[in-house]
Amino acid sequence: MKFFGLHWIDVLILLAYIVVVLWIGKKFSHGVKGEKDFFLGGRSLGRWLQFFLSFGNMTDPGQATTTASSVYRQGAGGAWLALITLFLTPYYWFMNVWFRRVRLTTMADLFEDRFGSRFLATFYAITMLMIAVVGVIAGGNVMALKTLQPLMVKDPAIYTPAERQMVADYHEFAALRTQRQAGALSATAEARYDALRDYYNRGVLAPYVTYLKPATFYLVSTGLVAIFIMLGGLKASAVVDAIQAMLVVLISVILIPYGLWKIGGASALHEKVPDVMFNLFGGDIASEYTWYSIAALLLVQLIGIAGSQHNMTISGSAKDEMAARLGAVTGGFSKRFVTIAWAYCGLIAIALFGPNLSDPDQAWGLMTRELLPVGLIGIMITGILGGKVAVLGAQSVVLSGLVVKNLYEPLVRGRSERHYMVVARLAVPCLLAAGVLVGLFLNSIVAILKFAIVLLLVWGVPITLLFIWRRVTQIAVLVQVIATLIFIAVIPSVVSSIPAFARSAELTILTRERVVTKQVKATQADVAAGLATTVGQEITRTRRIEPVSVFFEEGVVRVDPKDPNSPRTGKGLFRTEVYLLKLAGFDVAGFTPAQLLTTRYLVDAMLPISLLIIVSLLSRPTDPQRVARFYVRMKTPVAKTLEEDALEVERSYTNPGRYDHVKLFPRTNWEFTKWDKMDAFGFICCCALVGVVLLVFKGVLLIGA
Repeated sequence: MKFFGLHWIDVLILLAYIVVVLWIGKKFSHGVKGEKDFFLGGRSLGRWLQFFLSFGNMTDPGQATTTASSVYRQGAGGAWLALITLFLTPYYWFMNVWFRRVRLTTMADLFEDRFGSRFLATFYAITMLMIAVVGVIAGGNVMALKTLQPLMVKDPAIYTPAERQMVADYHEFAALRTQRQAGALSATAEARYDALRDYYNRGVLAPYVTYLKPATFYLVSTGLVAIFIMLGGLKASAVVDAIQAMLVVLISVILIPYGLWKIGGASALHEKVPDVMFNLFGGDIASEYTWYSIAALLLVQLIGIAGSQHNMTISGSAKDEMAARLGAVTGGFSKRFVTIAWAYCGLIAIALFGPNLSDPDQAWGLMTRELLPVGLIGIMITGILGGKVAVLGAQSVVLSGLVVKNLYEPLVRGRSERHYMVVARLAVPCLLAAGVLVGLFLNSIVAILKFAIVLLLVWGVPITLLFIWRRVTQIAVLVQVIATLIFIAVIPSVVSSIPAFARSAELTILTRERVVTKQVKATQADVAAGLATTVGQEITRTRRIEPVSVFFEEGVVRVDPKDPNSPRTGKGLFRTEVYLLKLAGFDVAGFTPAQLLTTRYLVDAMLPISLLIIVSLLSRPTDPQRVARFYVRMKTPVAKTLEEDALEVERSYTNPGRYDHVKLFPRTNWEFTKWDKMDAFGFICCCALVGVVLLVFKGVLLIGA
């Protein structure tokens, strides 16, 4: 017996999980006495809960979908979209101490404390709420939807005529694309291919019909998150994260043995997937991920990672500095190993489905449907849905803190703590509802993730610099944030939404199509196709690299897909950075995908840094006494108890030069400090683990080669 395409056993597993989550929320509701309990867990979370909270926040199972999708498109190099933060893990050893020592509740408080500017704090709260609604809540909804849709599909026997035609068109497109990559099509076939490709780029071709509709799924799943968090707050989220950590590990590896068995083992994987797809640093000109594009992505992540509000919440909830450090580092490295499993699943998807999935974002769900038996499908659904509960739960607590502490309390003063707690709880469903509305207009999860990474730069740059450079000024932060928002968010959105721009012949250009030839050893499939006489024979393989949009993130499609002569229009965000290079005289149509990605990330990173430094040097410095109090508090280690810690901070305030001896560059505006033994030991261990992860990843890719 099935319900909306799911076996009744899988449905029971899902319902059992929902009951457990609600029970946890109810249980911890009795321990939420005030704002510190709700927002920061009473600053009492030890190393284990910090690990689970960090791991759960970093390891959204929706990223399994993103990573598998990116690897399916790009090969193993596509894993860098999620794995790039591997190189930042040694940085976490220090960064999380900053957010614990600052001893604040929200990231917006940081700007009021550092500059005495309530306006800047409010501006952070408003803009970060908007960014998080798009990049975190709406993005999380879309990721979960794309994963679960292939698991709830109609029986072909009950397709409508339109649905049956859609599936037939998909299979026709897949066949034509395979033929075209190997050689030229006839004029008639080429015209048909162009028409079907337009539907494909719009995401309206699929090999199945799903019961799961966006609006229904978003409302039901988001309602679960809202009820759970309104009851239990951050500590309840940390407990669910502990359960979720075990589920994430399970669902990340469970597809691998079933997938390898289905395709014939690891050696068969190498036979069915081109060698170039196993290259960690790209392979041919179709790949976005080369050493230089990965370096550009690393730069963006390095200076943007500090900008997220959850850093203050998670680190601030730790009972001491070591808990904050170990939670972030162990959670981070655990995620890196899980990411390797996600990437390997992406390679298995190539072997299972070939290169022609209409929506690669659904590769994970399709593998689950094709490979797993009844019961395990229910566990997979539970893991994906549970990941959404864990991530959106923690994030909604974070964002409700911004709403209450930095928007509501300054306007409505003098109310009881109970009153503010009611507002905090009501803010949760309101924020989640906003994410539902935005999610209805989003489609590509890879595009969402790329945009979210760039958006972190808006506030990540000033937050990073104000921790290490005394000369940062309020006016410089304001100028940089506004200019960066306009450049990387407003202009890209406006251009793509105005038909005159989106349909411009100048802006809808594509990169030039290329043909790649390579000497390879023939496989059994090559022999069967008559391309070789024996397996292992050297043959020349030709591959046509299709052009991609130069200026629009999600490509270029026909305004009317039924009319091959209708004008083209850009889809997705406009790449302002690439257009600037075109104005400077660069032949951007000759760029490879990796060069397009590198251009975007380098410009997006250097613009805010340059603006912030230049305007800071040209503007009036912040009150020296306020600045001195801020930095001496940042150098004051967190004491064992909250009472002892408050006394230590007061001692530092009375002697602002108390820790000047630890400055690496005395009598300068740079606040880098000398390392002690724990700093050096932790950093060296983290660097060694980075090398271990890379070796493990490379070793996994070589299995069966």
